[in-house]
Amino acid sequence: MAEPETPELARAAVEGGADLVELGYPFSDPLADGPVIRRAAERALARGMRTRACLDVLARTRELLPETPLVPMTYSSLLEAYGWERFAEDVAANGGSSLIVADLPAGERPEVRRVQLVAPTSTDERIRLAGEQTDGWLYLVTVAGITGARGEVSPALPGLVERARRLADAPLYAGFGISTPEHARAVGALADGIVVGSAALQAAERGPDALREFVASLRSALDS
Repeated sequence: MAEPETPELARAAVEGGADLVELGYPFSDPLADGPVIRRAAERALARGMRTRACLDVLARTRELLPETPLVPMTYSSLLEAYGWERFAEDVAANGGSSLIVADLPAGERPEVRRVQLVAPTSTDERIRLAGEQTDGWLYLVTVAGITGARGEVSPALPGLVERARRLADAPLYAGFGISTPEHARAVGALADGIVVGSAALQAAERGPDALREFVASLRSALDS
């Protein structure tokens, strides 16, 4: 979640082996997020992290990480309030590589280039459209539910990967519920990459060293 210390945390994650950094832009009603990310959003908002401040954090993160893809993630209400095209332009101007808008389905606002999300409940038609419109990679939501660490990898993931491989021509990164090296290894055997949010935030609350160590454990599991 974008806060003043985010640039240093992002650098620690990359030092641990992260290939890409997703920066959460706090929103007051994050429907797709579980308690860890909700608390982080509430904390960020209480510290005054509004859109302009988040863009400043993005710019500072870009200064520290000139080569790493940086992808702000938020909800459509924030873009509606700020201005759809203005938001996309300002993200790009401050170093953003793409966007994730969690509650904006494929086919809507096609002028806003972004990473598309699909879930086990997505129809073949929706997966095909998302694959055509996605920016760089396709985000596979492994469960029909909210974000948060879980005890095991979703049994719905293999079927979703199979359909996405058949219907879309983009790298597949899977997220939601991935929180341990064992999860990373299992998901990495199916998809092209993993997205870790809640567990990474929990590590980040203990500081850059803890986050670096956590990401390194995931990187090692993927590489093995």
